[in-house]
Amino acid sequence: MPEHVESVELRGALLRLRRATGLQVVFGGLLHDGRAMRIAELNGAVTPALRGLTISTGSGLGGKCLALSRPCAVTDYASARHITHEYDGPVSAEGLRSVIAVPLVVRRTVRGVLYGALRESLPIGERVFDAAVAAARDVEQAFAVRDEVRELQARTTAPGPSWEEVRQAYGELRELAPKVADPELRARLLTVCGRLESAAGAPPGAGPAVSLTPRERDVLAAVASGATNASAARRLGLRPETVKGYLRSAMRKLGAHTRWEAVVAARRAGALP
Repeated sequence: MPEHVESVELRGALLRLRRATGLQVVFGGLLHDGRAMRIAELNGAVTPALRGLTISTGSGLGGKCLALSRPCAVTDYASARHITHEYDGPVSAEGLRSVIAVPLVVRRTVRGVLYGALRESLPIGERVFDAAVAAARDVEQAFAVRDEVRELQARTTAPGPSWEEVRQAYGELRELAPKVADPELRARLLTVCGRLESAAGAPPGAGPAVSLTPRERDVLAAVASGATNASAARRLGLRPETVKGYLRSAMRKLGAHTRWEAVVAARRAGALP
């Protein structure tokens, strides 16, 4: 996955975390060589002290988080006894006191750390802790989906660019159709979607046809474009929990164990182009 794509995912999660919790500063970074991480994304910082800071595994709060692969927090960074203090200078320059660090773990491999901080010495409450962990899980899910897409493309012969454009257009039509108020126009859009599905067709030897609902197809089309549950929900005008429900139902019908397996199985069954 290109680094800039991962950075965009991390940046969005940090922004959502700050808005949801009121944390004064949120920041994070990704590992580059398996041992060190560079702080590249910040929101709420008033100095450049943290930007570009390299965090080594085992050093400071983030380094401890990297080493243990679990969330870590301190109420007063400067006086905390269970972390090392190589980074006290930049942390003090930004005025941070209470800090939480949550690892980004994909397939048991730590890929980075997400931080949230206050400039007061206050305990990190359960609500903030849960929100930070949930933000990290969103990033992990996005990374995992993109990893699966990349690996599948490496194992198979990818279709030509023109067919990828057809798939992209199909996904956009599936997102647009439910939002169209005119029933006649909506029906025409869905008919076009059906023609695209028929154009893909099921390959010879495919299993029995799978009956997916329109919303299950909408969700799978969004997943096929690399969308997370949260972004699919925004695009389709649904709640994330509703998207998860449709995705689970589609996976069950398709006999799939992962999101990308469901997309592949739907394509093989001729249910997606």
